Amino acid sequence: MNLPHRFLCVITDDLLCPVELARMALEGGARMVQLRRKHASGRELFEWAVRIQELCGRYEAAFIVNDRVDIARAMQADGVHLGQQDLPVAAARSILGPHALIGVSVSGIDEARRAMADGAGYIGLGHIFPTCSKDKSSPPLGTGVIRDVRRAVDLPVVAIGGIGPENVSMVMDAGASGIAVISAVAGAENPSAATKELVRRIWA
Repeated sequence: MNLPHRFLCVITDDLLCPVELARMALEGGARMVQLRRKHASGRELFEWAVRIQELCGRYEAAFIVNDRVDIARAMQADGVHLGQQDLPVAAARSILGPHALIGVSVSGIDEARRAMADGAGYIGLGHIFPTCSKDKSSPPLGTGVIRDVRRAVDLPVVAIGGIGPENVSMVMDAGASGIAVISAVAGAENPSAATKELVRRIWA
């Protein structure tokens, strides 16, 4: 699957029902949904994944599973997103096939180059700004790293970490292909409206 020129990826959180959040995000214009639920069972993830994949199909959006290559393979998701400590890209590719969308989280140029060499389909770069969605032991990278990574690799760069309506333009102007958010949508009073606003600013 090819990624859009500019897009929003909404990542599910641990509070809202993943399927309901996906529905609202897709209604708001998200072009990718990432199922992330660290402490869910394999059965729960699989059942959610099947339902979210169906929703994404209706909206012609990509659906990827966080970390769990087995879940992505079992229900034929569009792809998977891997962290630095997860299954290597080459191993995930051998399981999911040549057309799967495989993203890799990176925090700098060296990791981005390695991900590209290993066969990643896109880069998840962060955290760009301070964020409370995940525990972080390192300071935010800032937008300058987006320009550096874009010059270093020939892959779409999806920025993540502390991104909201107030700083989307800074991220996109730095060269990001898209943004990935958790709390900016999942923590909003109206997730669908929050998604619409983020998408509007991505294209502004």
